[in-house]
Amino acid sequence: MGIPKMTVAALATALGVATLLGQTFYAPKGKPAQYTNPHKPLTKLTDVKAAHVGQQRWHHTVVDDVHLNSVWVQAQPGDREPQQLHPDTRTWWVIQEGEIRFTIEGQAQPILGRKGSMVQVPMATIFSMETIGDKPSLRFETNIANAKTLYVNKVEAPKLAGFDFVPGMFNRKDVIGVYLHGNKPHFTFEEVAEGVDSGKLKGTIRIVQDDRGTANFIYGRNSALPKLDTSNKGHWHPEGAEYWLVMKGQIRYPIEDVGIVIANEGDVVYVPPFTYHAPRWWGEGASCRLAMNGFPNITHLFEAH
Repeated sequence: MGIPKMTVAALATALGVATLLGQTFYAPKGKPAQYTNPHKPLTKLTDVKAAHVGQQRWHHTVVDDVHLNSVWVQAQPGDREPQQLHPDTRTWWVIQEGEIRFTIEGQAQPILGRKGSMVQVPMATIFSMETIGDKPSLRFETNIANAKTLYVNKVEAPKLAGFDFVPGMFNRKDVIGVYLHGNKPHFTFEEVAEGVDSGKLKGTIRIVQDDRGTANFIYGRNSALPKLDTSNKGHWHPEGAEYWLVMKGQIRYPIEDVGIVIANEGDVVYVPPFTYHAPRWWGEGASCRLAMNGFPNITHLFEAH
């Protein structure tokens, strides 16, 4: 299926370096669990929907930190996002409900995104999208922090406070539709999960890799894990937050200074820097989380013994 996967050992081999495990370093540990608006330990999709009852179209920001921005977007059948691009950043979407047709420069055919679809577009590549069918669409949209959008037609550009849209030109010749790093325009949940269940894929599956952001598909079953160790604090990240969109089942998170969080499908869990956490597949059956952060290979710091 051409799906990229990444493990510590594989990464070390690719870089031509030895894997150094068990080496102790002294890291600055700031105060954990420092949440700033709009971030929460757990953002339940049911609560997001409840906040927009009666609205046909809405945006709801879940993550807006120094590295990434993620927004829930609901649109109605026939709603269209005009031709646009992000000059320097990669964008990706997870479709939660409904159907969206993506038209992406360089792709011979439009991409039909349904529930579980993971679609992305690289920098400087024109795209548009339209909600099709007879039901509203709901998408989880992620971009690099502070990304700017350029429009093909000025009349379709939105009004932005403090900005005007003026004509500009830049050289896109060598970057149009260039995905790099094994990225693909479209994955489906089913194809990746089937690959793991069949044994063709193992470990964390890299869905999106960018110099400034990643999305990792982490799929499995609680029944396949060792017995729960409630004393395990897990790990923390010294330079950035990490967050997860639960794509199936349940995920259990002990979060330092927060406690135990149980997240269900459609929920988003956010953990700031300096904060111990230990995600674990939970409940009955298969579980999956899409892990996102602002680094191609974020550092995991474990307590040294």
